[in-house]
Amino acid sequence: MALVTRVKQKLDAVKDYSATGRLRTDVAFLKVPVAKVNVFFKQPNKFRISKEKGISILPKGGVSVNMQNVLAEKDFVAIDAGKAVVNGQELRVVKLLPTVEASDVVLTTLYIDERELIIRKMSTTTRENGTYDVEMTYGKWTSYALPDKTLFSFNTKDYKLPKGVTLEFDDGEKPDANKLKSKKGYVELTYDSYQINKGVPDSYFSGK
Repeated sequence: MALVTRVKQKLDAVKDYSATGRLRTDVAFLKVPVAKVNVFFKQPNKFRISKEKGISILPKGGVSVNMQNVLAEKDFVAIDAGKAVVNGQELRVVKLLPTVEASDVVLTTLYIDERELIIRKMSTTTRENGTYDVEMTYGKWTSYALPDKTLFSFNTKDYKLPKGVTLEFDDGEKPDANKLKSKKGYVELTYDSYQINKGVPDSYFSGK
């Protein structure tokens, strides 16, 4: 699909970046303070969020909050699904269907700003982590298709924590699983600065 190709070309102009930002987590029953983070990306699909201490609750597997990673995969079919209004803006809707049977991603829906050639929202259904949404707010770095803010939302009942992670709950006890069924969780990443196409060593993606 021509539109997806043009969006990918704009994303591909960013070969790598390092960024600083703040990660805010809003999940029922959890105490997670706002954390200062460093974010790294390198083509074709290396992406990492790191912080000095605390927990990161972004699930792994088919989950991505980075648009470069989403379109780095070549094994999908893009289907035009018309238009939709999101936050007062008319956007082109494109559905990405994986062609690899073993893919954890079942379906990805992109909401594309055709004038700016940026993805403003993405909804993804996975086998392991249910369905999640990512909304991007753009400003200073629109010309690079890099967001000022990314909001990741998911259903807590479908969410799977990375192995080895322990959480501190508000009342000291783990919540009843039934209480989580209707809850939404949010992770908001606000970027303070980017260093774009300055080079990012591979070692940044291998450490803890």
